[in-house]
Amino acid sequence: MSASRTPAEARPLRMEALARLPVFLALAGRRAVLAGGTPPAAWKAELLSAAGAEVDVFADEPSGEMLAVAAGPPQGAIVIHLRAWEAQDFGGAAIAVGAFEDDREAARFAAAARAAGVPVNVIDKPAFCDFSFGSIVNRSPLVIGISTDGAAPVFAQAVRARLEAMIPRGFARWADAARRWRASVKASGLPFAGRRRFWQLFTAQAVTHADREPQQSDFDAFLAAVRGEGTAVERGSVTLVGAGPGDPELLTLRAVRALQSADVILIDDLVAPAILDFARREAKKMLVGKTGFGPSCKQDEINALMVSLAKAGKRVVRLKGGDPMIFGRAGEEIAACRAAGIAIEVVPGISAAQGAASRLGLSLTHRKLARRVQYVTAHAANGRLPGDIDWTSVADPSTTTAVYMPKRTLAELSATAIAHGLAPDTPAVAVAAATRPEQTVIAGTIANLAARVADASPAGPLLVMIGRALADANQIEVESTALLRRSRA
Repeated sequence: MSASRTPAEARPLRMEALARLPVFLALAGRRAVLAGGTPPAAWKAELLSAAGAEVDVFADEPSGEMLAVAAGPPQGAIVIHLRAWEAQDFGGAAIAVGAFEDDREAARFAAAARAAGVPVNVIDKPAFCDFSFGSIVNRSPLVIGISTDGAAPVFAQAVRARLEAMIPRGFARWADAARRWRASVKASGLPFAGRRRFWQLFTAQAVTHADREPQQSDFDAFLAAVRGEGTAVERGSVTLVGAGPGDPELLTLRAVRALQSADVILIDDLVAPAILDFARREAKKMLVGKTGFGPSCKQDEINALMVSLAKAGKRVVRLKGGDPMIFGRAGEEIAACRAAGIAIEVVPGISAAQGAASRLGLSLTHRKLARRVQYVTAHAANGRLPGDIDWTSVADPSTTTAVYMPKRTLAELSATAIAHGLAPDTPAVAVAAATRPEQTVIAGTIANLAARVADASPAGPLLVMIGRALADANQIEVESTALLRRSRA
């Protein structure tokens, strides 16, 4: 029997070192000093003007680009002074930008700006910069800045291009609507939970109808929907979320939205740590792990904690490895929530078997080799091999069997399956830490796989798959092992 443990709050993730602190300056109506009239300086003048700054440009010979942007600034006025900059020009400025070829002139400009208490940027000369501009995705008032601290500007541009393609331009209209409606939502009389629910409805509509102009009718509909929920909006909820087998990129969009809106996240031990990078930073994270043959939280305690948090008005995410509905005790947790009158939702995840098969490039239902797939657990409540496995179905040569939690019982399972008619040479493959960088593949037959797994003693959650559809697994093990060795070299 496994030892008992109690739910415990996870140590919060600490912020890793930042090369630059991302800060968004409010420049509307404030003064900016720009020294230089080159085309790169013209781009900075346009950027500062777009942010609402009143830009004073000091240049003996402004370029055609600078003259053009000054003639039609995007927002704040751009005034060109046909002379070199002077120290007194920094008076009252909020920001200073210089364009210089000569390092000595750049150093003199930076020193003068700092002496006046003005943050300074010298274009393409990081040594003289207090801040950098980075690449920008503009869906104002939604603005995204991307910085590589000058190390790889082309990479930053590539990231920006990806984000530009992903984020509809219509998001700007919805972000602007959010700004206009925020005061009205605060004045609506809705409680805090109701206001939060309003913005959830708003966000769902913005994501699905990004290119449509938001209307007052949308505001009225969101408000009516929240009020229609009555006191139910004050109650919390529980969402069972499948985290998949480990690769964060296998999370569904719905899972990411749930993680980003959670107040509390109850985490299984099998969840890969990288998954929590998608979680809302402010969410409280609690470990409620159940580990085979190790200290485990009792299911009744998990159910009680989940219900009590939801009754306190919290949005609870129960984060499970793989898919919640496959050997995840989802049935017990759903029943506990329903009995307590708590709203519950399930977000499916990629199962361990699906993830492993996809990485191996093996179809579990190859039409010439398999007619069905079945999931079997090799771990009963007492930690031993379950006594009610349908061995006839496991021995069926037209079946692919995915065996969960087989680490301690694989030898007994293999022997029993063979005794019930499964051919000893039936292909079998064990996958540890499926889809993760440290994934380990061990291939063989049902007769020798247990011994091979015992010898290798792989780390991480283990899955075993059995069936003729896995005939090519031996070659895949060789390729996978070589790839893993190269990645660790």
